[in-house]
Amino acid sequence: QVELVESGGGLVQAGGSLRLSCAASGRTFSTCNMGWFRQAPGKEREFVALITRGLSITNYADSVKGRFTISRDNAKNTVYLQMSSLKPEDTAVYYCACDRSGYLRVNINDYAYWGQGTQVTVSS
Repeated sequence: QVELVESGGGLVQAGGSLRLSCAASGRTFSTCNMGWFRQAPGKEREFVALITRGLSITNYADSVKGRFTISRDNAKNTVYLQMSSLKPEDTAVYYCACDRSGYLRVNINDYAYWGQGTQVTVSS
C-alpha cells in the first residue's frame, strides 16, 4: 500500500513557476515509477511526466517538455514537479501516482495508487 499526498499548488501568473511535491508513506516508494497527471475542468485526466525507480529515467508530455522537470528523492520518499513558464492552459488539478510494474507507462489505468490532487491555477 502506498499513500500519496500532493502539495505546492496555488495561483500564479502566466510565465511564473511553481514546484509541486508528492510525499509517499510506507516503505515501497522506491519500488514505484512515479507519474504526474493533471485534469482540467471538463477534460479527461492526462499524463504530464514520469520518473522511473532506479535509474530515474524521465518522460514528458509534449505539452510540457522543456518547461516542467520531474525529480525524486528516495531518501525523503518524495517526487517533485518543477513547473516553469506556466501558461493558462496548465490550469488543472495535478495528481501524483505510483506504478509498481517497472515499465514506462503513461496510461492512467496503469497506476494503482493516487494522491488527492492539488490545484494549480495560472492567470493570464
